[in-house]
Amino acid sequence: MADLSKIYDTRFNNTGLLKRDRVWKAICTTYFQKLIPETSSVLDMACGYGEFINNIKAKEKYGADLNPDAPNYLNSDVVFYHTPATDLLDLIARGSLDIVFTSNFLEHLRSKEECSLVLEQVLAVLKPGGRFIIMGPNIRYCFAEYWDYYDHYLPLSHLSLAEGLGIAGFEVTEIIPQFLPYTMNNSTPAHPLLVKAYLAFPPLWKVMGKQFLVTARKPTK
Repeated sequence: MADLSKIYDTRFNNTGLLKRDRVWKAICTTYFQKLIPETSSVLDMACGYGEFINNIKAKEKYGADLNPDAPNYLNSDVVFYHTPATDLLDLIARGSLDIVFTSNFLEHLRSKEECSLVLEQVLAVLKPGGRFIIMGPNIRYCFAEYWDYYDHYLPLSHLSLAEGLGIAGFEVTEIIPQFLPYTMNNSTPAHPLLVKAYLAFPPLWKVMGKQFLVTARKPTK
Protein backbone atom coordinates (compact mmCIF):
# COMPACT_ATOMS: atom_id res chain seq x y z
CA MET A 1 0.00 0.00 0.00
CA ALA A 2 2.81 2.40 0.88
CA ASP A 3 4.47 1.77 -2.49
CA LEU A 4 1.17 2.36 -4.32
CA SER A 5 0.57 5.64 -2.49
CA LYS A 6 4.12 6.74 -3.28
CA ILE A 7 3.78 5.89 -6.99
CA TYR A 8 0.49 7.78 -7.27
CA ASP A 9 1.79 10.76 -5.34
CA THR A 10 4.99 11.08 -7.35
CA ARG A 11 3.55 10.41 -10.79
CA PHE A 12 0.36 12.44 -10.54
CA ASN A 13 1.89 15.37 -8.70
CA ASN A 14 4.63 15.52 -11.34
CA THR A 15 1.88 15.90 -13.92
CA GLY A 16 -0.07 18.36 -11.81
CA LEU A 17 -3.37 17.37 -10.25
CA LEU A 18 -5.11 20.55 -11.40
CA LYS A 19 -3.92 19.94 -14.96
CA ARG A 20 -5.21 16.38 -14.86
CA ASP A 21 -8.57 17.48 -13.50
CA ARG A 22 -8.98 20.18 -16.18
CA VAL A 23 -8.14 17.70 -18.94
CA TRP A 24 -10.52 15.06 -17.60
CA LYS A 25 -13.32 17.56 -17.13
CA ALA A 26 -13.00 18.46 -20.80
CA ILE A 27 -12.87 14.78 -21.83
CA CYS A 28 -15.93 13.91 -19.75
CA THR A 29 -18.10 16.83 -20.82
CA THR A 30 -17.09 16.63 -24.49
CA TYR A 31 -16.98 12.88 -25.04
CA PHE A 32 -17.81 10.43 -22.25
CA GLN A 33 -20.97 12.15 -21.01
CA LYS A 34 -22.51 11.48 -24.42
CA LEU A 35 -22.01 7.76 -23.78
CA ILE A 36 -23.25 7.76 -20.19
CA PRO A 37 -26.82 8.79 -19.33
CA GLU A 38 -27.12 10.93 -16.21
CA THR A 39 -29.54 8.34 -14.82
CA SER A 40 -26.80 5.67 -14.75
CA SER A 41 -25.10 3.92 -11.87
CA VAL A 42 -21.38 4.19 -12.67
CA LEU A 43 -18.29 2.55 -11.17
CA ASP A 44 -14.84 3.97 -11.86
CA MET A 45 -12.62 0.93 -11.38
CA ALA A 46 -9.12 1.95 -10.26
CA CYS A 47 -10.43 5.48 -9.82
CA GLY A 48 -7.11 7.03 -8.79
CA TYR A 49 -7.69 10.60 -7.68
CA GLY A 50 -11.18 10.66 -9.19
CA GLU A 51 -10.48 12.61 -12.37
CA PHE A 52 -13.16 10.68 -14.27
CA ILE A 53 -15.78 9.91 -11.63
CA ASN A 54 -15.68 13.43 -10.15
CA ASN A 55 -16.37 14.96 -13.56
CA ILE A 56 -19.02 12.62 -14.93
CA LYS A 57 -22.71 13.19 -14.19
CA ALA A 58 -24.58 10.10 -12.98
CA LYS A 59 -27.35 9.15 -10.57
CA GLU A 60 -25.06 6.87 -8.55
CA LYS A 61 -21.28 7.19 -8.58
CA TYR A 62 -18.76 4.73 -7.17
CA GLY A 63 -14.99 4.53 -7.13
CA ALA A 64 -12.83 1.51 -6.36
CA ASP A 65 -9.09 1.55 -5.78
CA LEU A 66 -6.35 -0.03 -3.68
CA ASN A 67 -4.74 3.33 -2.95
CA PRO A 68 -5.84 4.34 0.57
CA ASP A 69 -5.32 8.01 -0.34
CA ALA A 70 -7.93 7.92 -3.13
CA PRO A 71 -11.04 8.85 -1.08
CA ASN A 72 -9.35 12.09 0.02
CA TYR A 73 -9.70 13.34 -3.57
CA LEU A 74 -13.23 12.12 -4.37
CA ASN A 75 -16.29 14.34 -4.35
CA SER A 76 -18.86 13.79 -1.61
CA ASP A 77 -21.31 12.14 -4.02
CA VAL A 78 -18.86 9.31 -4.82
CA VAL A 79 -19.05 6.12 -2.73
CA PHE A 80 -15.56 4.64 -2.35
CA TYR A 81 -14.66 0.95 -2.17
CA HIS A 82 -11.17 0.07 -0.95
CA THR A 83 -10.85 -3.21 -2.81
CA PRO A 84 -8.87 -5.00 -5.52
CA ALA A 85 -10.68 -5.29 -8.83
CA THR A 86 -10.55 -9.07 -8.51
CA ASP A 87 -12.90 -8.85 -5.50
CA LEU A 88 -15.61 -6.42 -6.65
CA LEU A 89 -18.38 -8.86 -5.75
CA ASP A 90 -17.34 -8.74 -2.10
CA LEU A 91 -18.70 -5.18 -1.91
CA ILE A 92 -20.87 -4.57 -4.99
CA ALA A 93 -24.12 -6.41 -5.64
CA ARG A 94 -24.33 -8.68 -8.65
CA GLY A 95 -26.14 -7.08 -11.60
CA SER A 96 -26.36 -3.63 -9.97
CA LEU A 97 -24.39 -1.29 -12.27
CA ASP A 98 -25.14 0.30 -15.63
CA ILE A 99 -21.57 1.32 -16.45
CA VAL A 100 -18.10 0.26 -15.36
CA PHE A 101 -15.32 2.56 -16.56
CA THR A 102 -11.59 2.10 -16.23
CA SER A 103 -8.64 4.06 -17.55
CA ASN A 104 -4.99 3.03 -17.54
CA PHE A 105 -5.52 0.13 -15.18
CA LEU A 106 -5.36 -3.23 -16.94
CA GLU A 107 -1.67 -2.77 -17.81
CA HIS A 108 -0.90 -2.87 -14.06
CA LEU A 109 -2.26 -6.41 -13.68
CA ARG A 110 0.37 -9.11 -13.32
CA SER A 111 -0.94 -11.62 -15.85
CA LYS A 112 -3.66 -12.54 -18.35
CA GLU A 113 -5.09 -14.82 -15.68
CA GLU A 114 -5.52 -11.89 -13.30
CA CYS A 115 -7.01 -9.82 -16.11
CA SER A 116 -9.53 -12.57 -16.81
CA LEU A 117 -10.57 -12.54 -13.14
CA VAL A 118 -11.14 -8.79 -13.33
CA LEU A 119 -13.23 -9.14 -16.50
CA GLU A 120 -15.33 -11.84 -14.81
CA GLN A 121 -15.96 -9.58 -11.81
CA VAL A 122 -16.99 -6.66 -14.02
CA LEU A 123 -19.36 -8.86 -16.01
CA ALA A 124 -20.95 -10.04 -12.76
CA VAL A 125 -21.61 -6.58 -11.27
CA LEU A 126 -23.06 -5.15 -14.50
CA LYS A 127 -26.76 -5.29 -15.26
CA PRO A 128 -27.78 -7.17 -18.42
CA GLY A 129 -27.08 -4.71 -21.21
CA GLY A 130 -24.65 -2.79 -18.99
CA ARG A 131 -21.46 -1.48 -20.56
CA PHE A 132 -17.75 -1.74 -19.76
CA ILE A 133 -15.75 1.22 -21.10
CA ILE A 134 -11.99 0.68 -21.13
CA MET A 135 -9.19 3.06 -21.98
CA GLY A 136 -5.53 2.13 -21.87
CA PRO A 137 -2.15 2.19 -23.59
CA ASN A 138 -2.18 0.29 -26.87
CA ILE A 139 1.05 -1.71 -27.05
CA ARG A 140 0.81 -1.62 -30.84
CA TYR A 141 1.29 2.16 -30.86
CA CYS A 142 3.29 2.89 -27.69
CA PHE A 143 5.70 -0.05 -27.47
CA ALA A 144 8.71 2.28 -27.28
CA GLU A 145 7.41 4.07 -24.17
CA TYR A 146 5.30 1.34 -22.60
CA TRP A 147 7.95 -0.03 -20.22
CA ASP A 148 9.03 3.40 -18.99
CA TYR A 149 6.64 2.98 -16.05
CA TYR A 150 7.84 0.77 -13.21
CA ASP A 151 4.40 -0.72 -12.53
CA HIS A 152 3.48 -1.75 -16.09
CA TYR A 153 3.22 -5.53 -16.46
CA LEU A 154 0.54 -6.56 -18.95
CA PRO A 155 0.85 -5.32 -22.56
CA LEU A 156 -2.46 -5.23 -24.39
CA SER A 157 -3.54 -4.10 -27.83
CA HIS A 158 -7.09 -3.23 -28.82
CA LEU A 159 -7.35 -6.63 -30.49
CA SER A 160 -6.02 -8.75 -27.63
CA LEU A 161 -8.30 -6.93 -25.18
CA ALA A 162 -11.31 -7.43 -27.45
CA GLU A 163 -10.52 -11.13 -27.66
CA GLY A 164 -10.23 -11.38 -23.88
CA LEU A 165 -13.54 -9.60 -23.42
CA GLY A 166 -15.21 -12.03 -25.80
CA ILE A 167 -13.77 -15.01 -23.92
CA ALA A 168 -15.09 -13.53 -20.66
CA GLY A 169 -18.62 -13.34 -22.09
CA PHE A 170 -18.86 -9.72 -23.25
CA GLU A 171 -20.10 -8.45 -26.59
CA VAL A 172 -17.59 -5.92 -27.92
CA THR A 173 -19.55 -2.99 -29.39
CA GLU A 174 -16.88 -0.42 -30.29
CA ILE A 175 -13.12 -0.41 -30.78
CA ILE A 176 -11.10 2.77 -31.26
CA PRO A 177 -7.46 1.67 -31.63
CA GLN A 178 -6.07 5.20 -31.27
CA PHE A 179 -7.95 7.58 -29.01
CA LEU A 180 -5.95 9.78 -26.61
CA PRO A 181 -2.19 10.48 -26.42
CA TYR A 182 -0.18 8.13 -24.23
CA THR A 183 0.46 10.34 -21.21
CA MET A 184 0.08 13.77 -19.67
CA ASN A 185 3.57 13.52 -18.11
CA ASN A 186 5.09 15.65 -20.85
CA SER A 187 4.75 19.01 -22.56
CA THR A 188 1.74 18.05 -24.70
CA PRO A 189 -0.67 21.04 -24.63
CA ALA A 190 -3.54 20.36 -22.24
CA HIS A 191 -5.69 23.48 -22.27
CA PRO A 192 -9.37 22.42 -22.15
CA LEU A 193 -10.11 24.17 -25.46
CA LEU A 194 -7.29 22.23 -27.15
CA VAL A 195 -8.56 18.98 -25.61
CA LYS A 196 -12.06 19.67 -26.92
CA ALA A 197 -10.69 20.56 -30.36
CA TYR A 198 -8.68 17.33 -30.41
CA LEU A 199 -11.72 15.23 -29.50
CA ALA A 200 -13.78 16.96 -32.19
CA PHE A 201 -11.30 16.02 -34.92
CA PRO A 202 -10.89 12.19 -35.06
CA PRO A 203 -8.33 12.27 -37.93
CA LEU A 204 -5.89 13.74 -35.41
CA TRP A 205 -6.37 10.70 -33.18
CA LYS A 206 -4.55 8.58 -35.77
CA VAL A 207 -1.56 10.90 -35.48
CA MET A 208 -1.36 11.44 -31.73
CA GLY A 209 -3.50 8.68 -30.23
CA LYS A 210 -1.65 5.85 -28.48
CA GLN A 211 -4.40 4.68 -26.14
CA PHE A 212 -7.27 2.45 -27.18
CA LEU A 213 -10.90 2.96 -26.23
CA VAL A 214 -12.86 -0.28 -26.17
CA THR A 215 -16.52 -0.61 -25.19
CA ALA A 216 -18.18 -3.93 -24.41
CA ARG A 217 -21.68 -4.92 -23.37
CA LYS A 218 -23.03 -7.57 -21.03
CA PRO A 219 -25.47 -9.73 -23.01
CA THR A 220 -29.13 -9.45 -22.08
CA LYS A 221 -29.65 -13.19 -22.33
